[in-house]
Amino acid sequence: MNNKIVIEYQEIENFSLLSDLEQDIINNAKEAANKAYAQYSNFYVGAALALEDGKIITGNNQENTSFPCGICAERVALFSAHSNYPDLIIKKIAITAFSKNFNLNHPVGPCGLC
Repeated sequence: MNNKIVIEYQEIENFSLLSDLEQDIINNAKEAANKAYAQYSNFYVGAALALEDGKIITGNNQENTSFPCGICAERVALFSAHSNYPDLIIKKIAITAFSKNFNLNHPVGPCGLC
């Protein structure tokens, strides 16, 4: 049996074209990135996801002194959503990042580990 996973995403330059929900999860992802614990890589990632009931769950990357061990922002948000709201469907997710070491001039996607 062959299975196929398809992931669709959009790159948006004009945020005013996004829905209120999409703007809200992007803003929440940015706030989460500012709270990340990235003392070793200086690469701060935030994720926010919207559940079907309108709740927004956030996560950020958490590094460890045994770097590169740690957990990515997407998994923090996904695990938190499922542990607290196991019966709700995730409708959308936004991921953002910044670095203290260089400028990001391209979109940041999920790391793919989850």
